[in-house]
Amino acid sequence: MTDNHTSFDSSSQIETFFYDNSIVKMFLYATVFWGALAFTFGVWIAFALYFPELSFNQAILTFGRLRPIHTNAAIFAFVGNGIFMGVYHSLQRLCKTRMFNDILSRIHFWGWQLIILSAAVTFPLGITTGKEYAELEWPIDILITLIWVVFGLNMFMTIIKRRERHMYVAIWFYIASWVAIAMLHIVNSIEIPVTLLKSYPVYAGVQDALVQWWYGHNAVAFFLTTPYLGLMYYFLPKAANRPVYSYKLSILHFWSLIFIYIWAGPHHLLYTALPDWAQSLGTAFSVMLIAPSWGGMLNGLLTLRGAWDRVREDPVLKFLVVAVTAYGMATLEGPTLAIKSVNALSHYTDWTISHVHVGVLGWNGFLTFGILYWLVPKLWNTKLWSTKLANAHFWIGFLGILTYVISMYIAGVTQGLMWKQFTAEGTLQYFNFLETVTQILPMYLIRAIGGSIYLTGALLMVVNLWMTIRQGSFVKNEEAQGVPLQPNYTEKSNRKHRWLERKPVPFLIASFIALFIGGAIEIIPLILIKSNVPTISSVKPYTPLELYGRDMYVREGCYTCHSQMIRPFRSETERYGEYSKVGEFVYDHPFQWGSKRTGPDLHRVGGKYPNAWHYRHMNDPREISPGSIMPAYPHMLTNKIDTSNIAKKISVMYSLGVPYPIDYQNSAATDLMTQAKQIADQLKAEGINTPYDVEIIALIAYLQRLGTDIKVK
Repeated sequence: MTDNHTSFDSSSQIETFFYDNSIVKMFLYATVFWGALAFTFGVWIAFALYFPELSFNQAILTFGRLRPIHTNAAIFAFVGNGIFMGVYHSLQRLCKTRMFNDILSRIHFWGWQLIILSAAVTFPLGITTGKEYAELEWPIDILITLIWVVFGLNMFMTIIKRRERHMYVAIWFYIASWVAIAMLHIVNSIEIPVTLLKSYPVYAGVQDALVQWWYGHNAVAFFLTTPYLGLMYYFLPKAANRPVYSYKLSILHFWSLIFIYIWAGPHHLLYTALPDWAQSLGTAFSVMLIAPSWGGMLNGLLTLRGAWDRVREDPVLKFLVVAVTAYGMATLEGPTLAIKSVNALSHYTDWTISHVHVGVLGWNGFLTFGILYWLVPKLWNTKLWSTKLANAHFWIGFLGILTYVISMYIAGVTQGLMWKQFTAEGTLQYFNFLETVTQILPMYLIRAIGGSIYLTGALLMVVNLWMTIRQGSFVKNEEAQGVPLQPNYTEKSNRKHRWLERKPVPFLIASFIALFIGGAIEIIPLILIKSNVPTISSVKPYTPLELYGRDMYVREGCYTCHSQMIRPFRSETERYGEYSKVGEFVYDHPFQWGSKRTGPDLHRVGGKYPNAWHYRHMNDPREISPGSIMPAYPHMLTNKIDTSNIAKKISVMYSLGVPYPIDYQNSAATDLMTQAKQIADQLKAEGINTPYDVEIIALIAYLQRLGTDIKVK
């Protein structure tokens, strides 16, 4: 900076050192590989929603089990490796030093890949916590914590031993992202193990919902957004060969964003059983998010002043410009969807799916592509193999995004309007939920085509990068020079923030305080003040068989397509029954309110259909509901109920405050089989002969229980 004045002569203290490019290369390869895989899974499940036969009646290929693979691969594998690729490259150069420890770098890399592989194995097997974006079970959660600590230690020690006095704005975002993700992951992942691969969260019902969406929204904020803003602040000026537009705007952008963002999670729970004060906080802070978000977007775009003529020719700048613009569009739409009147139409619809993919495909995807096209030639000391192919990728990817999001906007608005439409006589026009599904099936097919187009562009990038790598020569250890950080360094500056920029530990503490305030104010009252979660005397714990069936419901990912939350709208109470009360969920570990209705809400499904209906529906949904896009679950008709862990499940639930009788775990298995035999007898009376000890019996028990604890005339 021009206002720095040093009190020493550094000319004789120049040191030669080497940047570690090999760790950047490792994360780069992982980014490209997992990105292609994440997009492929996304295309597959998109087609599976139009062609449910693609499950081939196999449990591991059902939408509910594959969807977490797609979301986790996109977020933690593709974007996660992209973050680490960019951080390891930029941090060394911003600090003018090699990473603190090469061994820690490699432990971080291989540990992160092990986490991703663990998800790829466990999710198809139905091993999941049932909490969106946090589905991994407790041993993997512990591994995530350990690897995150390794990454943080390596990053902070690199910052401490830096040769550059001031921490550039990108480093601010790296620090805040690390602190926020650590806090979010630990708080949301507190769970009690039942077995090695099964646990129950300590929170229940509305408390679990608030903590989960505090985590879920801020996983978007501090994993998909803030670290990528750090990458934007580094790679966009580098690619444009221009300084960041405004230093002051960077400061305002950073501190206002991290303080406000953490409050916005409750906007995912508007019109639910969450207390109104928490909903209002979420809405208010979500609307306020527009200012810092657009401040960051404008700071990025205005950095290109004087370089716009290059955007027409340079594919790197094309990708970066559209990425930053998509960030601005997504961060305007998000607060808009948090306004209650808009949310009443949009929530549970495909509008939300479209909104999310503007961010992931446009902001994260295109920024990553731009960085890859800029970084690979640098690391391999060559030119990009084909600029024309990169430009083709840009336009193909852009077309894929438009095809995807426009089709989902149409589908989402259509859903929201059809769900609420009444006839002139005052009755629901589309009482049968399936009518609202079949109406938007063409949009689902177009969405899948849009995803295929986007995937095609990404595969062209893979070819282009591979050919670039083949023609180049990788520089494993890149030589650099710099002066050591001087302990007696003095500086005069009229910018008060500059003091904090050269103090990494105080900066970390200040970031933690800014992040902690919002989460604490929202979450602690809901956990400690009992009046926020009033109980209902008629609500009783699940029987052992119902608990077993609920675990199956979670295992199959039913929450990815069905909600269990009837909002206080006439359109919903007419279709589903009495609106949901907060006291009905006090024994739900985890909550199952859902975030998307591809199928109808199930909170009042108990007693709505006979047992035989559920049996036939799970075996072949189209036999009962012609035109249904739900996959079949014939394995439930033959898989045996395993009671070996039921006593442990009851014990854990008891320790979490579920009021089972003392020592009830000793007789739980007997009660489970007694109820199972009763349901099997009822099925026999309805014309279906089935063993009493198969899984479908447990699922029927759970479904028939839903919403029956309260009686409303």
